[in-house]
Amino acid sequence: MPGCDGEVARAGHCDPWVVRAVAADDEIPRHPAARDVDPLGDPFLRTRFALPARPVTFLHRGRLAGRLRDAAAPLTLVEGAAGAGKTLLVADWAAGLDRPVAWLTVDSGVGRPGMFWAHVIKALRTAPVPLPGDIGFPTDGRLADRALLNRLASALSGHGAGVTLVIDEYDKAAPEVSEQLAFVLRHAAPGVHLVLVTRTEPPLPLHRYRAAGELTEIRDADLAFTSAEAAELLVLHGLHVPGAVVDDLVERTRGWAAGLRLCALAAGQSPDPERFLKEFEAGHSAVADFLLAEVLQRQPAPTQDLLLRVSVLERFCADLADALTGRTDAATVLAGLHHANAFVEDLGHSWYRLHPLFREILRVHLRERCPGLEPELHRRAAHWLRGSGALPEMVSHGAAAGDWEFVARALVDDLAIGQLFTGLCCDDWAGLLAGMEPVGTLETDLVQAACDLARHDVHRGLTRLRHAEEHLAARDEDVPAARLSCAMLEALAARLSGSLSGAEQAARTARELQREVPGHLLDRHPELSALLLTHVGSARLWAGRMQEARAALTEVTGDSSGAPTAVPRQESLVHLALIDYLDGWPGKAQRHVSAARAESERFALPEHADSGLGEVVLAAVAVERDELEQARALLDRTHGCGAPDPVTAAGRSLVTARLLLAQGRARAALAAAATDMPADTASPWVQGHIALVAAGAHLAEGRPEAAAEVLRSLCAVQPACAVGTARAHLAAGDPATALGVLDAMPGAQHLGPAVRVRATLVRAQVAYAAGDEPTARRLLADALLAGRRDRLRRPFREAGAWIVPLLVRPPLRELAAGWLAPGDAAPGGEQRPVAVLVEPLSEREHDVLLRLAGMMSTEEIAADLFVSVNTVKTHVKNLHRKLAVNRRTDAVRQARRLGIL
Repeated sequence: MPGCDGEVARAGHCDPWVVRAVAADDEIPRHPAARDVDPLGDPFLRTRFALPARPVTFLHRGRLAGRLRDAAAPLTLVEGAAGAGKTLLVADWAAGLDRPVAWLTVDSGVGRPGMFWAHVIKALRTAPVPLPGDIGFPTDGRLADRALLNRLASALSGHGAGVTLVIDEYDKAAPEVSEQLAFVLRHAAPGVHLVLVTRTEPPLPLHRYRAAGELTEIRDADLAFTSAEAAELLVLHGLHVPGAVVDDLVERTRGWAAGLRLCALAAGQSPDPERFLKEFEAGHSAVADFLLAEVLQRQPAPTQDLLLRVSVLERFCADLADALTGRTDAATVLAGLHHANAFVEDLGHSWYRLHPLFREILRVHLRERCPGLEPELHRRAAHWLRGSGALPEMVSHGAAAGDWEFVARALVDDLAIGQLFTGLCCDDWAGLLAGMEPVGTLETDLVQAACDLARHDVHRGLTRLRHAEEHLAARDEDVPAARLSCAMLEALAARLSGSLSGAEQAARTARELQREVPGHLLDRHPELSALLLTHVGSARLWAGRMQEARAALTEVTGDSSGAPTAVPRQESLVHLALIDYLDGWPGKAQRHVSAARAESERFALPEHADSGLGEVVLAAVAVERDELEQARALLDRTHGCGAPDPVTAAGRSLVTARLLLAQGRARAALAAAATDMPADTASPWVQGHIALVAAGAHLAEGRPEAAAEVLRSLCAVQPACAVGTARAHLAAGDPATALGVLDAMPGAQHLGPAVRVRATLVRAQVAYAAGDEPTARRLLADALLAGRRDRLRRPFREAGAWIVPLLVRPPLRELAAGWLAPGDAAPGGEQRPVAVLVEPLSEREHDVLLRLAGMMSTEEIAADLFVSVNTVKTHVKNLHRKLAVNRRTDAVRQARRLGIL
């Protein structure tokens, strides 16, 4: 053929377009140009030019086929790992084209330039693409000359219909082929569309193609199956499984096509396909065989060793990999593996991770090839990670190595025990540290005490904390970090047990110790101060020192340290919300809970990081608004949440009791009010609210004197109790005493609307009973104005039937409209009563009401309830009074209007 290959070789130099083999002793014989044999004289293998057959379970992937179809650029690159589905994707697209498609599958036998171009020409003729007879043919498998490439490019450029040339497994072509291919592509345009299917990025000037808009790329991430595509693939294999199973499978395989197909084939042979897809062991499966053969075993022995060792890591960098291998070449090896799409994923900033399935398989292979090595690798990783400051990962690997003393010492020395309570890694650490063996050192006792207190096990936590303090006392050297950790845990234990003095003493000790700890440690752990203040604030709240509690908690909410202090900020916000509610400010309480939820969403904190106190406060606000179903739903959400301190436990019990009381279940309310109350401590506000529940139950049962007696000792110190006492005296027919109690009420000028509305309603009722309707109307208007913003319906429901005739007339009707009254007028222009619930019904009254609705007579009700007829009549009389009606039928109708029936 035309050219000067021999002359160039003899001259000892090479034209850039004429490439020789590197190995001089690898002589390849020359043969005359021919179309039926390659440059070696062997027949062409037809399989190299045939589109791969698609299996019956092949899934046409429209989103990727569309990108290939719409590709207007002369070069398309489809690059992905082994088994990513590259070849079948391109074959499926190419089979639908209405123009010639030349297909060439490269292997080691056709990688050199002469063999490569000989096979390209054969592929074009097989397509068939008409090429000039004098285009020539390589006669040396090692070489391709410039004249041949010129003629080929010229012939392709003149092909009017356009030619699609697909080169599969291009990564097996010799590097020097790429420069020649770029030349042909540049000069053949626009007559050719070149599609390269490869595992690695080819040494082509891709940046130039990108800049010129002449490149269409489909990469490994694009080839990954979506959940929808994976579900379709499983259906093609006869598998119909829930979407959650598909999602988990896609997550585990990263959408890797071969992995999904092999899993589907194996699941189809399982008696329980769904369970197989959930639980299959990748280490011993067809997936393992594929990856070991196609990826691991293709690597040199040192690289195989590196891959096996880093399989114990979730992520790794070159220095960490070197620590595990004892070598210094990891940077080059890892970059090469990633470039070769060998299931090593680049996370950025020189960090990598293995494909999840590949990692599973390698770990199994590591245990089989090197039994006993895995714990040592975890130990090396833990020591390296501690030096780099990656504490969460250090704990994971230290636990896997069983090196508990090292883990505990690292956590204590680095002041990291507080992170067990920050919500960022506490769940992971709790599971890991649960297996800590009782080594009996200062550090292990401290860490185990922290774990116990994190689970709210105060008794065991304090026992271990005392052991740690004994170790501290016996130490000759000073260990301020350990002493500071002790103080922080003492403050938490005091909070959990409701001991204000213990919490404040521990906080004082901690503040003194902070001066002895290196500043850089404190700067790295802002959560310590935030946690201490939160513990003190909660203890002060329990003790009833509300203003001091508010000061400590507000200081925490002003912290700007970000994620490390997110949980203390959230806890402080919901505790502030509880203080607002107790002070009678439900709107402020709701806003504080909203701020706490914003913190939770911003930092993706675990659900109920505040142990449900936020929901408890919102439930309390819902009861004040008479949104009882909403209150019940909120309280139900807190079921199963551990109560971290007596504040949360008491709040949950009291709100449950208030809800039951609002539902007319007085006895159940009394029982709930005492649930989960700490027996060894007493909180003044808890005592006051228990007394309010008891008083409400007595009032509901018609015993106002008993209600007043319950609250007698508390009305001088708690405004809410003073209002409750006034209501009781008024119900007992003693309005003068009721007004006297209100006049002497403490802190009247700072009352929140929930307390102020109730107090105003009592004064209005006194005026109304005295016949002073103008004053009653004025006071009722004040109450409506005070309660309207927060939609405080419950105080008006509790007030009694006397307010109904006042509310149905203007201007009070307008003040109540839209939040307290369901409507303004009945059909026909008649005014209808506003549906306002008065005193809650007792359980027995509710039982009688149900039987009245069933059209039972007084005698029948008495027999059914095993009570006397006179008792039934008394209950019916109470029903008429509470529902503001005069007849049984009206009582049933009104009860239905109010949602009681």
